Amino acid sequence: MFNQRKNRSIAAILAFSGTWKISGLHKFYLGQPLWGILYVLLSWTPIPRVASAIEGVWYLAQDEEAFDRNFNLGKSAVKSFKQTGQQVSSVAEALRELDSLRQDGLISEYEFEQKRRQLLDEIS
Repeated sequence: MFNQRKNRSIAAILAFSGTWKISGLHKFYLGQPLWGILYVLLSWTPIPRVASAIEGVWYLAQDEEAFDRNFNLGKSAVKSFKQTGQQVSSVAEALRELDSLRQDGLISEYEFEQKRRQLLDEIS
């Protein structure tokens, strides 16, 4: 649970649910169990309910990048998808160039296969 990607909307819903039910569920979801326990222990006071409402608004006010920086170790889903796509594109281009060298007779079939395997291992 701690290393799974956190969703901003779910965090906000859990925070707002803490304004009328058990406070602190959003803290457990976001990987902050000590704060979650503190919210539960103080649930007989209005403090965690007010804090939950404020945090719910804060989560919604943040853009995805800011939320990812704060709660997903800076790992954006869009950014990692783009990086993977770029890596696959560069490997595909390298394979095309390698095949061209093989067809021109500049490298042997064995050398082609070795380099191909090496390139494919880089993306997996």
